[in-house]
Amino acid sequence: MKDRLIKKFEDEIHALDRELKLELPKEIKRARELGDLRENAEYSAAKERQRLVESRISILKKRVAEIALINLDRIPSDRAGFGSTVHVVESNGEKLVFQLVMPEDADAAKGLISTTSPIGRAFLNKEPGDTVKVTTPGGSRQFDIVKLITIHDDAQE
Repeated sequence: MKDRLIKKFEDEIHALDRELKLELPKEIKRARELGDLRENAEYSAAKERQRLVESRISILKKRVAEIALINLDRIPSDRAGFGSTVHVVESNGEKLVFQLVMPEDADAAKGLISTTSPIGRAFLNKEPGDTVKVTTPGGSRQFDIVKLITIHDDAQE
C-alpha cells in the first residue's frame, strides 16, 4: 500500500515535471511571440499554470517524503488503521466497504475515507464485532464491523 501510494505520487510528479520542463516553456515562448505581455491572456495563463504545477510538485514531493517515513510496524495488525479495508453493516442494513486513506486520497463515493474524517476516526483501532456510532454532518450513523483487512494483510497478497 505504501509503495503503491509513493508510486502514484511519483508518477504524477514525473508527468507534471515533464509539463513544467517541456510543454510550458513552449507555450510561454509562443505566447511571448504574440506581442505585448501586459495584455496577453495566453502568456498569463501559461505563467499561472507554471506556478500551479510548481506548487503541486512541491506538495507531492512532501507527501512522498511523509509516506516514506510511515512506520508500518506502528499500524496495528489486528485493528483498523491507515490502509485498512473495513466491511460494515449500517444500522439500516446496508452493507458498505470503506478503506482508510490519507486525506488527499479520500473519495467517499468510492468508499475511500480519510483517517481524519469523522467516520475514519471512529473506525481507528476497532475490530470485527465492534459497533461504531458516528456523528456526521448528515446525522448520527451506526456501523457493525463484520470484516477487517489491515494494511499488513494487504501487503501479504
